[in-house]
Amino acid sequence: MLSGKAFSRLPTVTVVKNPVLRVVLIALGWLWVAIAFIGVVVPVLPTTGPILLAAFLFSRSSERFDHWLLTNRFFGGIVRDWRSGIGFTVRAKTTAVGAIVLSFGITTIWFVTAPYARFAMWLLAIAIATYIVTRPTKTPQPASERIPA
Repeated sequence: MLSGKAFSRLPTVTVVKNPVLRVVLIALGWLWVAIAFIGVVVPVLPTTGPILLAAFLFSRSSERFDHWLLTNRFFGGIVRDWRSGIGFTVRAKTTAVGAIVLSFGITTIWFVTAPYARFAMWLLAIAIATYIVTRPTKTPQPASERIPA
């Protein structure tokens, strides 16, 4: 579990009041958590993007699920680092950009035939990759300085 010190550096959760919207956001959050879990075992499917999207959805819909995600042993570190502004590791950035190139490449070579659609998809891929690469890069910390999860 995270200590109070670790949680104090994270933004607070702002849950929406509309119960229907909360249910929709929770359902979408769990959908993205499922996609992230699949991404752990399927190399082409990214994990970081879906889990950050799930974290956003849970932060707007459920304090309980948001807390669960923050303390999750697989994904908690990614969400905590993102929310505190630390960024991604070089490995996470490399994996994400590689997955983007591979998935957009497969899609534009075998499934999209219209040249303008291929061009638009590659513009989107470049925009996403640029966004990822320009986020802060997390520097490795010595074990003695890490906050226990």
